[in-house]
Amino acid sequence: MRTKSIKLYSLGFNSAKTYIATVLFVIGNIILPQMFHTIPQGGAIWLPVYFFTLVAAYKYGWRVGLLTAVASPIVNSIFFGMPATSALPAILFKSTVLAVSAGYAARHFKNISIPVLMSIVLFYQTTGTMAEWAMLGNLYDAVQDFRIGIPGMLMQVFGGWLIIKYLIHR
Repeated sequence: MRTKSIKLYSLGFNSAKTYIATVLFVIGNIILPQMFHTIPQGGAIWLPVYFFTLVAAYKYGWRVGLLTAVASPIVNSIFFGMPATSALPAILFKSTVLAVSAGYAARHFKNISIPVLMSIVLFYQTTGTMAEWAMLGNLYDAVQDFRIGIPGMLMQVFGGWLIIKYLIHR
């Protein structure tokens, strides 16, 4: 089976492309959660606010990923009330870990694969769960993503792979 080569970038903070890409990914991270929040517990099940952060960081580097990771939940919270302000610290932590780890993995592996994306998602979720447990002092609430968010994690892995590999091919 022949694999298709993809281009991965590492955009700097001094590039206009960084901010244009960030705005586009933040818009994606606004639209996707709005769609999933029409389903009861859709946000908790599908974890949509992380989706384009993963794609942004893997395809365009940790800087675009980090800007997307921070802006997306804050903009969503301000304009739509979701995530709730009380959930922002944990979501921002997870988003930041996701952006940095995805950017690192892309730079290290220089290609896209399901096992690498699965490792990134498990890493940021595990690290985020531990941080959330420390913040909340409640393990049951901290493991919510592992209790009901498995479909969202799978969407990040397989949907992210599909978008990075085939739709953003240049």
